[in-house]
Amino acid sequence: MAEIVKRNKALSVSPLKASQPMGGSLACLGFDRAMPMLHGSQGCTAFAKVFFVRHFREPIPLQTTAMDQASSVLGADENVIEGIKAIAEKSNPALIMVLTTGLAETQGADVHRNVREFRAKYPEYEHIAVVAVNTPDFTGCVETGYAAAIYELINALVPNAGDAPGKPGDRQRQINVLVSPMLTPGDLEALRHLIEQFNLRPLILPDLSESLDGCLTDDEFSPVTIGGTSVSEVYTLGEAKATLVIGPSLRKAGELLEQRTGVTTHYFDHLYGLAANDALVALLAELSEMPVPSIIERQRSQLQDAMLDTHFMLGQLRIAIAADPDQLNAFAQFVTGMGAEVVVAISAANAPILTQIPVSSVKIGDLEDLEQLAKESKAQLIIGNSHAAASAERLGVPILRAGFPLYDIIGGYQKTWIGYRGSRQALFDLANLVINFAHEEIDPYYSPYAQKPADEAQGHLSCH
Repeated sequence: MAEIVKRNKALSVSPLKASQPMGGSLACLGFDRAMPMLHGSQGCTAFAKVFFVRHFREPIPLQTTAMDQASSVLGADENVIEGIKAIAEKSNPALIMVLTTGLAETQGADVHRNVREFRAKYPEYEHIAVVAVNTPDFTGCVETGYAAAIYELINALVPNAGDAPGKPGDRQRQINVLVSPMLTPGDLEALRHLIEQFNLRPLILPDLSESLDGCLTDDEFSPVTIGGTSVSEVYTLGEAKATLVIGPSLRKAGELLEQRTGVTTHYFDHLYGLAANDALVALLAELSEMPVPSIIERQRSQLQDAMLDTHFMLGQLRIAIAADPDQLNAFAQFVTGMGAEVVVAISAANAPILTQIPVSSVKIGDLEDLEQLAKESKAQLIIGNSHAAASAERLGVPILRAGFPLYDIIGGYQKTWIGYRGSRQALFDLANLVINFAHEEIDPYYSPYAQKPADEAQGHLSCH
């Protein structure tokens, strides 16, 4: 069991984490015709928008209640109520998600009560789903804010089994899939394709692969999201055959959904590597009552071949990882399964899954901690987001960019990490980063009776 080392600094230096409101907004952006509204100052929303635009390189709909000095002291309930009304009137979205910030939480805002007051004051907007989520940015990270948003959405919109018109199994081919923010739009497309190979219909919640996949649309402008999971489909979650929950951070939401609907839930910590994908494919074959398609079997064999090809580079490789808890666990399990050693593990926030990571300790910290510990541990490779690139450059080691945000590469948000094919490509990417790196290997032995190569005699031969 890994030891959790909590932060002991008064401030963050080169922060690793992004805020909970950002995570809640990301979850909201995966629904069709949705609008996140951050209850806080204009700067809080502008900061989140910059992160999203740089990462996805897409227009991002975000609104704010624009709290100022007076409302911060005297109360901002009216900002929330009239803000929801203005969005409903001007944009007519299917979903409005009200997310708190540190300012609103410190002020003492009760957004759940504000939503009830909005319903009572403006009954003409009853057809618009409004969900309130507490996401203070002084605690947690993107992952926890995202998980809180999914939990509150299920709590607000999914009816109890006795009140719902349908029952579990009415839609025999439908599979609910709750997905962690560690899955990219590319991952979601790959996951959908895999499930469809078994003649099943995945209902992905939320589905960023349809709303932030980098696809051009015919609309010149839209004030709300285009694409994603339809809010009307959320009401059918209780009629599915089964629910898959990808990521430990969504366990609470998965348990609530099972309690509400009675649909059997299956949990997966991640979908990186051979064992995790074998478990998913076996479950899909059981649910569909179909044999595994030959193309999936071939992809599995290709991953096995890639594992053979890359284990020379990855075996005993010393890796430092900085990420949110779900992704940190996924990468640690993935690389240690290939014989690498995770010498540094930095998490943006604390979570129960961290104790199960195959390392001696996990530090709740920032990128300064990553750099210092990686130097002390003689790490040979870093896995982290674009903010960690500067640390890797100063340490003189390669970096595999993963997580959020990725702003210094094109298409990072679309990269596929999961499944047999995604795991195969991840192995190739890791191996290519270290193939010319000074990996610790045994120096070659030359017999004194054999003539040394000319360049060795001149001191020019270097072994990597």
